[in-house]
Amino acid sequence: MSFRKGKASQYRFPPGLEHNLLWFAFRKFRPHDPIHLFEDLARRFGDIAHYKIGPENILFLNHPDFIREVLVVQNDNFVKERTVQRTKMLLGEGMITSEGKDHRQQRLAAQPAFHRQAIRGYADTMVEESERAARRWRDGEVIDASQHMMDLTLAIVSRTLFSTDLGAEVAELTESINRIMNLYHYLVLLPAVEILVQLRAPKVGRFARERAKLDQIVYRMIAEHRKSRSIRADRGGDLLDMMIAAEEDDSPETNERLRDQVTTIFLAGYETVANALTWTWYLLDQNQDAQRLLHAELDQVLKGRSPGIDDLPNLRYTEMVLAESMRLFPPAWAMGRKAIKDFDLGPYRLPAKTTVLMSQYVTHREEKFFPDPLRFDPERFSPAAKAQRPKFAYFPFGAGGRQCIGESFAWMECVLVLATLAQKWKLTLVPGHKVQPEPLITLRPKYGMRMRLEARHSRTGNDSARSAVHQRDGQPV
Repeated sequence: MSFRKGKASQYRFPPGLEHNLLWFAFRKFRPHDPIHLFEDLARRFGDIAHYKIGPENILFLNHPDFIREVLVVQNDNFVKERTVQRTKMLLGEGMITSEGKDHRQQRLAAQPAFHRQAIRGYADTMVEESERAARRWRDGEVIDASQHMMDLTLAIVSRTLFSTDLGAEVAELTESINRIMNLYHYLVLLPAVEILVQLRAPKVGRFARERAKLDQIVYRMIAEHRKSRSIRADRGGDLLDMMIAAEEDDSPETNERLRDQVTTIFLAGYETVANALTWTWYLLDQNQDAQRLLHAELDQVLKGRSPGIDDLPNLRYTEMVLAESMRLFPPAWAMGRKAIKDFDLGPYRLPAKTTVLMSQYVTHREEKFFPDPLRFDPERFSPAAKAQRPKFAYFPFGAGGRQCIGESFAWMECVLVLATLAQKWKLTLVPGHKVQPEPLITLRPKYGMRMRLEARHSRTGNDSARSAVHQRDGQPV
């Protein structure tokens, strides 16, 4: 096929929606819940679909080969798309939102903190904080597991990566971040939202106040680290020390860059892990066979003691449980890129500025890669089962040059936190509590996760026989 530069005929688009989404289908698919749109596109068009919002061309990809092509093979031709750019109001020019040389420099400065040997040193802190949280639990108490996991993982990331014990500030900080998350749709969808934030418009103006609270804590951490870096130098320093060392001065501009980097690591480092753990507690409760196998592994490997770094190779089923949880409820539920130049994708030719979207939530539930996809089955992540699937059928941490720098950190934290808590506690969903995923920056449970605590070794008798797998409202339970 020949193409003529500058002519519309040079492009070949995949099949997709005939009507412009801005004028026709926006009401049907509800912009605040794009998962419904993505599921509809995958159901109707399969591996790749095209639609438009106003003048903008958008592709939705739902096949591992296409996903790999964009994230790995042609990565240099893509930048983050509009939704991510909007998060600069919160994250600034941090590692998630920055591009090109700036992104590479930030990643290079942070890399030593996530090397294998460095993250081994974080294990004891992860277990200590988990045990500290568990000591506040009481048998029979009802908690919001989502909020408890948020508080716990924020305490862990602040101590491990920033050598800061936030103490009582943890609850205040998570509350501010929760308020910011509740404004997510306004921040992403409203035109000229940056101006509305500056004017302190209703609802949106609240964002500025909550960001100011977050900034106050972050700038204080930066100032304290500048004063006491020498104390930690003998131990190699923490992540913030490395970031400070990569800068040339302590000017306001430098501090603002550090603020952006710290805020990004803070949010990425606790929010995703907290949601992964919350959905895991829910899925274990709804699948008692898997929960019994998990408890059996923990009892056999740990024998009542606290887990440690050397136990990780023996906690394989624990890791498989978490992997299956992140298949069904991936904390990073979608991602997008915008093309810099014209590009080819399979048999299609697409123009520059095309937005390309991928959804872990949708691809992870694709039946041809995960038979009976709504069934919770950790055995899908045995070595033999994984070898049968294309690599990019499962990508909870992204891929390519922008793959999550903290992936190893997150896996270790998830396994150690779950092992520490599940060894001694069982969490049961409160009857009647509504469970609904809410696709914000991460995939949160919209109404929290109200669960009753049960001390495992104070119980008598066996777990009640509950249906291992069933479905409700299209969700695995």
